[in-house]
Amino acid sequence: MAEKTLDCYGEACPIPLVKAQKELEGMAVGDVLIVSIDHSCAMKNLPEWARSVGYNVEIEEVAEGEWDVIIEKSK
Repeated sequence: MAEKTLDCYGEACPIPLVKAQKELEGMAVGDVLIVSIDHSCAMKNLPEWARSVGYNVEIEEVAEGEWDVIIEKSK
């Protein structure tokens, strides 16, 4: 199981979502992608998309207005 981190601080939607989609395409089942974001729109859209395609998602608030969206590629 590999773990990658994607820094999307300062980037507005849909950029974090597009970058996460591209990164996950090249990852194996069981790998984890941590997307660091600070944009509230991405905080809503990224987890929604990941869950809609069947990935496991956890969200951690690392600071006020900053989150890590942890996506496990489960299929």
